[in-house]
Formats: sequence, C-alpha cells, structure tokens
Amino acid sequence: MILSSGRHAEALMLTVRGIARRVVALSSMDVYRAFGLFHGTESGPLQPVPLTEQSEVRRNLHPYPPAVLNRVQGIFNWMDDDYDKIPVEQAVLGDQSLPGTVLRLPMVYGPGDPLHRFFPMLKRMMDRRTRILLFDEMAAWRSPRGYVENVAAAIALAACSDRAVGEIYNVAEEPAFSELEWARQIAAQARWDGEFTVLPRERTPKHLLVPGNFRQHGIVSSNKIRQELGFQEPVSIADAIRRTIAWEKENPPAEISQEQFDYPAEDRAVAA
Repeated sequence: MILSSGRHAEALMLTVRGIARRVVALSSMDVYRAFGLFHGTESGPLQPVPLTEQSEVRRNLHPYPPAVLNRVQGIFNWMDDDYDKIPVEQAVLGDQSLPGTVLRLPMVYGPGDPLHRFFPMLKRMMDRRTRILLFDEMAAWRSPRGYVENVAAAIALAACSDRAVGEIYNVAEEPAFSELEWARQIAAQARWDGEFTVLPRERTPKHLLVPGNFRQHGIVSSNKIRQELGFQEPVSIADAIRRTIAWEKENPPAEISQEQFDYPAEDRAVAA
C-alpha cells in the first residue's frame, strides 16, 4: 500500500517470498511521462491521451521537483527521498518466483483524504462567496480521479482475481472532468448558486496560481480493468461527491492558510 521506492519493494518481495501467493502493489499515474511533462521533470512533445497501460513512462527517475516532494512528504510520511513508483513496479513484476499485480492509482478523494482536495473550493462556498475564480489553463485541465471506496473496490477485485496475475491496471473514473467541470459538480452537490469566473493567468491573483504545464492533460483510460476484471464503481460520482463534502465539513484541515483565501485580492480581480 505504501511502497515508496524500489528498495522498499525489493524488501517486501524478499520478506513474503515463500509465504504469499501473489503481491498486489499500488503504484501511481505519476509513472507516466505525461506527468513528468506536467511537472517539468521531462522535456519533449506532449503525450497523447487518454493514457493507457502501454503509454510511455517517465525517462527520468523521481517524478516531482524537490519543493513539491518536500511538501508532500510532510503529509505522507512514508515517502522517502527516493520516491518513485517505476522501480517499485519493476521489482514487483520482475520477480521470477513471486507473481505480482500493479494498480496505477489516480488522485484519490473522499473521507480521510489527507490532502483535503475539496476544501479550498468548499470553504469558499461555505463562506458564501458569490464568485469563485480559476485561471484559464487550470480550468480546462483534465486529470484522473477516484473516490476512495471505488479505488478500494478495484484493489480488492484485483487481489481476488487470478486473471490479474502479472498485469498492470489503471484505476480512474470516467469521464475525466476538467477542473471547471469538477468544480461545477461540487457546487451542484453543495447547492452553491454562485458563479465561476475564469481569468487569464496574468489577471489571476497569485495565491490561486498553481505551477504546471497544463497543456499536458492527464486523461487516463481505465478500460482494461473494466473489460478484463469487470470492474464497476459501487459508488456513483454524485454520491461520492456528497459523501466527501459531508466529511470535509466535519473534518476541516487542522491548519488553514489564510493566504490561500485572500478574498480582497479575488474581489479586486473580479472588479478589474
């Protein structure tokens, strides 16, 4: 569940060899070269989407810039400085005496999400903001998501299916909504009747800007696990969003950065 590096995966395979019948390991969509292009750790032309299990993986190890890795390590303390799921996959699938299965996971949201992915948007709605701003590149960007219970169901299905031996599966909701479409989905379930305003990057307040090459979309196909293993999400997207909103309201982050909610700056941007 929390293999961070090839070293971790090799230790696991050595430990359970002769005990386990198979290892089902969790990987990440960040193995794909597309996400290296997004984060700026890879160069070259944009990768075609949707990404499938045969799409090109990163050429460079370590998918995140150091500043991003350090920030994420503060939340996921199992991530070490050698974090990279590519060597994890190689160790799990390359063992000749212990079969493996790899699941490449999306951004997982829902109850228990340590990143509180819904919170920045939801707080603005709860604060009765009449307009919520997004900058244009991010508003159009499409990325893979998965509700926590649905992702868990996919993991259990792969663990229980002999058909999954030696295979890699993408796990992601379909369709892949743009950030603006996703925000509208949250607004509908939160019953927020304000408006979304999309601004060019140069007119967007700095606290709302997120780094990344948003020309590289992260649309992922999960057709393989659906066809081969018969996977279907047990929880609808609408129910998933409702459950996540309820959890976020009851469990806000322990620390809330006020800089992230600079409403006067947002009002000035709208007025301009």
